[in-house]
Amino acid sequence: MTDDYLSRIGKLIRDARQHRGWTQTQLAEALGTSQSAVNRIERGNQNISLEMIARIGEALDSEIVSLGYAGPMHLRVVGGRRLSGAIDVKTSKNACVALLCATLLNSGRTTLRRVARIEEVYRILEVLGSIGVRTRWINDGADLEIVPPAELDLAAMDTEAARRTRSVIMFLGPLLHRMGQFRIPYAGGCDLGTRTVQPHMTALRHFGLEVTATDGMYHARVDRAVAPTRAIVLTERGDTVTENALLAAARHDGVTVIRNASPNYMVQDLCFFLEELGVKVEGVGTTTLTVHGLAEINRDVDFAPSEDPVEAMSLLAAAVVTESELTIRRVPVEFLEIELAVLEEMGLDHERSAEYRADNGRTRLLDLTVRPSKLQAPIDKIHPMPFPGINIDNVPFFAAIAASAQGSTLIHDWVYDNRAIYLTELNRLGAHVKLLDPHRVLVEGPTRWRAAEMMCPPALRPAVVVLLAMMAAPGTSVLRNVYVINRGYEDLAERLNSIGAQIETFRDI
Repeated sequence: MTDDYLSRIGKLIRDARQHRGWTQTQLAEALGTSQSAVNRIERGNQNISLEMIARIGEALDSEIVSLGYAGPMHLRVVGGRRLSGAIDVKTSKNACVALLCATLLNSGRTTLRRVARIEEVYRILEVLGSIGVRTRWINDGADLEIVPPAELDLAAMDTEAARRTRSVIMFLGPLLHRMGQFRIPYAGGCDLGTRTVQPHMTALRHFGLEVTATDGMYHARVDRAVAPTRAIVLTERGDTVTENALLAAARHDGVTVIRNASPNYMVQDLCFFLEELGVKVEGVGTTTLTVHGLAEINRDVDFAPSEDPVEAMSLLAAAVVTESELTIRRVPVEFLEIELAVLEEMGLDHERSAEYRADNGRTRLLDLTVRPSKLQAPIDKIHPMPFPGINIDNVPFFAAIAASAQGSTLIHDWVYDNRAIYLTELNRLGAHVKLLDPHRVLVEGPTRWRAAEMMCPPALRPAVVVLLAMMAAPGTSVLRNVYVINRGYEDLAERLNSIGAQIETFRDI
């Protein structure tokens, strides 16, 4: 590029940044670079690749800077490399999106610490921003400040962003106390087959919410005369169902009992946050929650969600399949105890530090060092159960682990209609995964991994499992269109590279 061309590109970037209202530091944070590098780019004093221009365009939402359609992101993986060193577990994606929805309960300012900077969070922030909620990243992009308006403008909702996330369903609980009638788009997210929203409607009907679904929208109407007269028994012990019931109960001026509640990690973090808002929640960590709600909530609160046990399991699986010694720090062990017990029986060589508390002051953490191990297939099948069983989202990682073990492992993913099918994609990388029915696969190990080029599965956890297998496969693999991974993991490729992986992001421009 000529100096004049670089100067013109730099001016476009500067103008787009200023139009967005960002500082150079904020843009640098979004790009994972330094403020001085952004300054050099804007002055035309640094060479800049088309890939970087595309990334800047995406960050600033500027067609001028992106030079047209940037195209989907892909990963090029040089596998067969050992990992080493230490890596920290990020905060929980599922907790963060629930907490963002919960901020609609509060008329005051909410500050959330170390929020996961992932696509799922960005989509919720886009929806919140479109209805009048003011959000901004603070402390060099580490934390998030949320200030709601006096009145929400639901008619202006960014429906495109809302349709790209299942989390928008959790707007129902807080909104039913703010509006007599409203509508939100159908929930989107991963392609995991039919996932009914009926349990949500059944739970929220106790608070007067009636919903009809037409033309791609949920049309909600609230009868203020209706309030819970007895315990709410959830027909499904689901995480988001429990969270929605909690969100509705938090602003109900009275006592609500929720039975068959999920005690999972994201639900517990939501309970801890509600307590910061002044809502008393009894039974946290059990299947019966008693919520002492408040008619009005107006508090300035500061809260730090705990670390993500599913990301911790991802990193553990990465160490296993690459036969590496790796220390995983800030592991929320109370939500991985069953998984670790199963892996210990399979022969996992690992060491645990003393326990300490997460920044929420409640969740138990430890540092986990995993060493290369000769694993044997488990005697029993691997299947998910509500907490404290094996986490539903951790089941796919056992496919990659089982493929590295000696023997046959039966994996029964009974929750989702077709997620198990995506695990057969590991066969293209040399694994032996036999689909028995839409919910069960039989994995034969050990595997002699081989490189391949393939499309990313449309479900988050199977997509990461494929990426981990590529890291184990000698040679160069390509995983195309990895948006679904970016929905749930922050800078995963860069972070894996920091511990010895060789993963390059690229686009077709």
